[in-house]
Amino acid sequence: MSPMPPAAPATKTAGSPRPAHGKRVDARARQRRRSALFGGAAVVLLLVLATVSLTVGEIPMTPSVALRALVGAGDEGDVFVVQEFLAPRLTAAVVAGAGLGVAGSLLQRLFRNPLASPDVMGITGGASFGAVSMLAVGASQALIPLGALGGGLLAALLLGVFAWRSGLDVTRMVLVGLAVQAGLAAAVNFMVVRFPAELAGSALQWTTGSLYGRTWTEVWAAAGAVVLALAVAFALHRRLAVLDLGDDSAGGLGLNTSAARLQLLVTAIVLASLAAAISGPVGFVALAVPHVVRFLAGPPTPGTLALCGLAGAVLLLASDLIVQHVLPVEGLPVGVVTATLGAPWLLVLMIRQSKAVNRSSI
Repeated sequence: MSPMPPAAPATKTAGSPRPAHGKRVDARARQRRRSALFGGAAVVLLLVLATVSLTVGEIPMTPSVALRALVGAGDEGDVFVVQEFLAPRLTAAVVAGAGLGVAGSLLQRLFRNPLASPDVMGITGGASFGAVSMLAVGASQALIPLGALGGGLLAALLLGVFAWRSGLDVTRMVLVGLAVQAGLAAAVNFMVVRFPAELAGSALQWTTGSLYGRTWTEVWAAAGAVVLALAVAFALHRRLAVLDLGDDSAGGLGLNTSAARLQLLVTAIVLASLAAAISGPVGFVALAVPHVVRFLAGPPTPGTLALCGLAGAVLLLASDLIVQHVLPVEGLPVGVVTATLGAPWLLVLMIRQSKAVNRSSI
C-alpha cells in the first residue's frame, strides 16, 4: 500500500479572522494618518489666523503688503506697525499657546487625571507671582521670564510639600493645587493694588492674562526658552510612553520611574511658567487642548504631542483675535475669553470625574 501523500498546507480563507498583530498595525497606521491629517489642518488654520492678525485691524493691509512689511520691505509705516506691534503679539500668542498645550498634555499623562493642568495645579499662579515680584523690584522686562520661572518652581515646591501625605495622591494634589493657585493669585492682586499707578497697568495682565503691548524684548527672552523646553519634551516622550504602561511595567523595562517622572514634571513646569511669562495666567488652554486632541487623534503618540502644541497655538491666537476684533468691549485681556470657555469645561470635567469615582467605589 502506497504511503498517503502529505497534507496540503492550510490556506487562509477569505472569511478567516486577521491576526491580532495585523489589526494593531492597521490601528497604528490609521492613527498616524489621523494625526497627520489634523496636524496639517492645524497648520493651515494657524497660517490663516496669522494672516488675519497681520492684515485686519486699525490699519488694514493686504496679505502681500503685510508679508513684505514683515521682512522689512515696503512702506516704512507699514513696516513699523507690523514689526513693532502686530508681529510680537502674534509670536507671543503662538509660542505661549504651544507651551501651554504641551504642558497640559504632559501633566495629564503624568498624573493620569483629566483635571491636571498648570492653571488648576497652581503653576501659572506661581509664574504670575514671580513675574509681578520682578516688576515690584524694578527689574527689566527681559528678566520677567526668569521671575516667572522661579515663581512656577515655587508653586511646584509648595504643591509637593502640602500634598506629600500618603504618597502623592492625585486627587489630593489637584485640591492642593487649587488652594496654591488661589493663594498666589491673592498675593498678586495685593501687590497690584499696592503698586504705584504707573506700575499697576503693567502688572494688570498678571491677574487675567493678556497679549496686549507685547514687545520683542519680552517675547524673544521667553520664546527661545520655550522652544528649547519643547525640544526637551519631545526628546523625553519615549520615557513618558513607558510611564503610561504603569510604574511596575516601566520598572520592569529598566526605566527609573522616579527620575523620569521628575524630568517630565520639571519640563512641564518650565513650559507653563515661560508661557505665563509671555501671556500671563491664561486659563483653559492647557486644560482643554489635550482632551480635544485625544478626541480627534486618539491615544497619545509623539504626533499627538505635537498636535497639542499646534492646537494650543491655534486656540490662544483665535481667542486673541476674538478679543481684538469681535467683542464690542475694547481692551479686554485674552484671559477673559479663555476663562469664559474654561469655566463650564472645568465643571463638566469635575462632574465626569466624580461620577467615575462613584462608580469605582460601588
